[in-house]
Amino acid sequence: MAGLADERLRLALTGLVERTPHLLDDVIAGDARINHLHIAIDDRCLKLIALQHPVAVDLRIVVSALKINSDLERVGDLAVNCGEAGQRYLLHPPVKPLIDIPRMGELAGKMLREAIDAFVKQDAAPAREVLRQDDWLDALKDQILRELLTYMLGDRATIEPAVELILISRHLERIGDHATNIAEDVIFIVEARDVRHRSTPHALERRRDWQITPI
Repeated sequence: MAGLADERLRLALTGLVERTPHLLDDVIAGDARINHLHIAIDDRCLKLIALQHPVAVDLRIVVSALKINSDLERVGDLAVNCGEAGQRYLLHPPVKPLIDIPRMGELAGKMLREAIDAFVKQDAAPAREVLRQDDWLDALKDQILRELLTYMLGDRATIEPAVELILISRHLERIGDHATNIAEDVIFIVEARDVRHRSTPHALERRRDWQITPI
């Protein structure tokens, strides 16, 4: 399921950058497979809880799998949103060379893959690295917004396509947020600690060493 979600994201970005509408069509059409897996995984997890009565780390794994399943389904939905916004963007001439949005997509995909790898290996160390990268994704989104606002103020014809790029950057930020959720679940599984909220003492580690470049 994570592989499908990551593939949808990569296709959406490729279709946008290369201005290839049929790739964006494929992204939208492929969402049904992720939705099917979402239902199937939920069913398996609930049956495990009902029939096997897991405890301790086993219970944390199953409960986290339910949450991760929902995060991955949302990543698939956000990839579709990127595809739909990309279709609308391609109706207009390019606003500018696309540099930061592909960088955002690369980083969001990297975070997702590393979070899933940490879940499979039940390793909290790479999960913490995912948390640290979230700030870089937010910074890229803010940079894209500032730059596109400059184009919009200078030329009214760029407003509609620039809005679509801003929407895509927001979707990519949300994908990073879901990767962060998965990473937090991995830490919960391995260490039985909840690091979801930055205001808590354990969650402050998310802000440490954020200046380290992730890519």
